[in-house]
Amino acid sequence: MNPVNMLEAKSSLSRLLQSVEDGREREIIIARNGKPVARIVPLESAPASRRIGVAKGCFDIGASIDQHHDVIVAQFLGAPIP
Repeated sequence: MNPVNMLEAKSSLSRLLQSVEDGREREIIIARNGKPVARIVPLESAPASRRIGVAKGCFDIGASIDQHHDVIVAQFLGAPIP
């Protein structure tokens, strides 16, 4: 895209930002008196923080945790409660 002058950028900022956000433009250069002074570029999305295992070691799980596993599965599949 050719540089956008300051007046046009001020009057159509929402449209310019939407073009970058939608990916229609990789970047938009804003110029003052014909000289480039700024760029509008999309922000890189921040990676999600790692959350798996955040509660590790905070509590104990008893050995009988799977004792009723078959009953629970049957209930999810619509079987009558024994």
